[in-house]
Amino acid sequence: MEILHKADIGVFGGSGFYSFLSDIEEVKIDTPFGQTSDSVFIGTIGNHKVAFMPRHGRNHSIAPHQVNYRANVWAMKRLGCTRVFSPCAAGSLQKENKPGDFVICDQFVDWTDGRKNTFFEKPFLFEGPCVQHPSPAETYCPQLRKLAAETARELCIPVHETGTVVVINGPRYSTKAESAFFTRQGWGVIGMTSFPENYLVKELNMCPLNISLITDYDAGLVGDLPPVSHEAVLKVFNNNIEKLKALLFRMIEKIPAGEPICSCSHSTEIKF
Repeated sequence: MEILHKADIGVFGGSGFYSFLSDIEEVKIDTPFGQTSDSVFIGTIGNHKVAFMPRHGRNHSIAPHQVNYRANVWAMKRLGCTRVFSPCAAGSLQKENKPGDFVICDQFVDWTDGRKNTFFEKPFLFEGPCVQHPSPAETYCPQLRKLAAETARELCIPVHETGTVVVINGPRYSTKAESAFFTRQGWGVIGMTSFPENYLVKELNMCPLNISLITDYDAGLVGDLPPVSHEAVLKVFNNNIEKLKALLFRMIEKIPAGEPICSCSHSTEIKF
């Protein structure tokens, strides 16, 4: 892979988050895994070049189960990113995670089906061993998670420093029975995009971070509320978009220049 060195931080946008940067350069990246969801938009925040990509396309035309996660993540690596932020809208499975709260997830449960979830099926793409087994035990970068929680508190944003996100395939939401089961497991958040996106980031030796913005209580948690709708999710998300922007901008400004010093950068033995 030829690294273009155009950006050092990547951001995948979730629902309604398509106007992240101003004075941008639009870049198209070809990948061995097909087309990306959209162009990448590159701008400057503080001392960093930041690459933003709307994971559902700029017109929200790609459903969660149809996102080409491998192409999107590959594009971020090719641009030179070493850290990738994945903010997303998510439902709550526990009463303490209220709509409008942010959850900095530290674990995921994969409840998806049929998604392409590894780069290691085309060994000619890499130097070094063809088969890799990067551990998902601690997928999310501990340094970025700590920074996200600290920054949220500085901005008086209600934040939960840990949480398990269960990732369902979509586009349908859960039934009450499914949602009640997820709640009984003690999982905190439910969404449709956190896997394989974050794990693929780790496979390419970048630092992954999930920031889940709670938009609703899922179907099995509070039985006297109406079922969740896409319109309701967007309303809460859009009402909190400025908080999310403020969090991301402040975080990025605080990240020191240079390569990360955490273990994420050598999750695998691949070389670029």
